[in-house]
Amino acid sequence: MRKSGPPKGLIAYLVLELLEEKPRYGYEILKEIREISGGHWEPSYGSVYPILYKFEEKGWAQRIEREDEPDRKYFELTESGYEELEERRESGAEKAKDFADVILGFFHVYAAFATDERFELPERENEWRFDEAFSEWIVEQVVRHHEHYFETDFERVPDTPEEFDERHGLEDD
Repeated sequence: MRKSGPPKGLIAYLVLELLEEKPRYGYEILKEIREISGGHWEPSYGSVYPILYKFEEKGWAQRIEREDEPDRKYFELTESGYEELEERRESGAEKAKDFADVILGFFHVYAAFATDERFELPERENEWRFDEAFSEWIVEQVVRHHEHYFETDFERVPDTPEEFDERHGLEDD
């Protein structure tokens, strides 16, 4: 069970990956993360720029000057930045369960708003609602994205969480 939002270090990892591609400036990184998320998430300026400055301080990135854009603060990875990226790739591979918990946790809250009598959220005309139709649309989008990214038809998984864990050799938390 996750205690808070996205897995720790996610934004820093994404920044390192994006800087590996090419030198970038903060706003460009924000927009790229938004694109990667399908337009559903964009970290704040207050999270990306401190990461860039921290990377600079630790020697993982350095600012570069560009004659065509002298007012922008571009950053590129240093040799130690590439080493840090490799280490974070290794540790990032361990975060799949954290991601699943965030996704499922937020969906459970969405469904609870629709079905739990303790919540009395009004339905507004021509706006998103917490109801079955909108829940179905969310699930449909997840299935469509699965089929798109994995180039396969989605097949329902009959396993309970315990059966899934056992089939994949996963241990209890």
